Amino acid sequence: MTLDLVEAAGFQGVESDMRSIGETARASGLSVSALRFYDREGVLVPALVDPENGYRWYSEPQVDQARLVAGLRRVGMPVAGIVAVLGADRAVAHQLLHRHLCRLEDGLADARRELSRVHALLDTQENPMTTVTLSRAVLAAALDSVRFAVGSDPELPMLAGVLVDAEADSVTFVATDRYRMAIHREPATADGPPTRVIAPISWVDRLRDHPGQDELVDLHLGSAAIEASGDGWTVKDTPLAYDYPDYRRAIEARTADGSPRPAPVDAAALRATVGGAPRVVHTHEGVDHELAILSIDAEGGIDVVGAEQWRAGQDRHVAVNREFLLEALSAGGDGQLVLELDGPIRPLTIRRPADDRAYSLLMPVKP
Repeated sequence: MTLDLVEAAGFQGVESDMRSIGETARASGLSVSALRFYDREGVLVPALVDPENGYRWYSEPQVDQARLVAGLRRVGMPVAGIVAVLGADRAVAHQLLHRHLCRLEDGLADARRELSRVHALLDTQENPMTTVTLSRAVLAAALDSVRFAVGSDPELPMLAGVLVDAEADSVTFVATDRYRMAIHREPATADGPPTRVIAPISWVDRLRDHPGQDELVDLHLGSAAIEASGDGWTVKDTPLAYDYPDYRRAIEARTADGSPRPAPVDAAALRATVGGAPRVVHTHEGVDHELAILSIDAEGGIDVVGAEQWRAGQDRHVAVNREFLLEALSAGGDGQLVLELDGPIRPLTIRRPADDRAYSLLMPVKP
């Protein structure tokens, strides 16, 4: 057979072990258009291409690769990930698949939470308000414990309020500005579907400053209104119309990879120590911030150290924004507190002893 006849026959006379693009599509589960796309992207380039008619021919090993590509495509692997898997050895390829599975599981968890929220929104069309009742003292303490962490960045308007998350048996108040997060959870019975609303800071401050004695306060939570009412008074406003970040991830990350090291402290004494410690200045995005450098001493207490010790012992010290730390300590109240340190790159937790209902998380600063 001459070269011209070989080309006219599409290599079939010589390359009997080759498969056409149609045969490869049927054998792999990929469409012909998908095979052409992966050829253009350099993911799966055919072994031979007829220079006259552009017919693509694939070897048997490439058919096996096409089956892999089809499977990865069905589970949503991006093109870059498919390329990485095809080019990796078996051990690395299994690791890449495991990471993709973890991303899918995280995405499924997010989707379930979002669908739960959508179900709740659908329910509120018939029952527009959910009511939670707390004592005035408990409500004031909850708002006081999170108010300091409310964000003020105009580019993140969803953080300019306090999330009120009412579930069947509890209500959780959350505030964050990305660099710190304060969470306060109280047992309570919600009359209505689970509801998440962002209370504007003006409503929070009016409620905190409202005069009166301790009494039961009803919180009425809905997508169109948020209202607190007591004996002869009402504080009402409109919730912020944004989606709030998933604070539960911070809770899950707090205890991941083992338990952090707890260190009991006297709140007033630590505030005084931090306030009187030598200044450590850190520049971030052109702005200077004062830091507090903490470590656990041999007796299990908290030391406040300077910049040189921090840079010399980064694995033993946790650096946080000094102002944020002082505000979190003040929000924790007087008396005993517990600081949980879990290395220089994980959040610092501040809470009351034997009380996991309310705590603050401060993001660490790297030298």
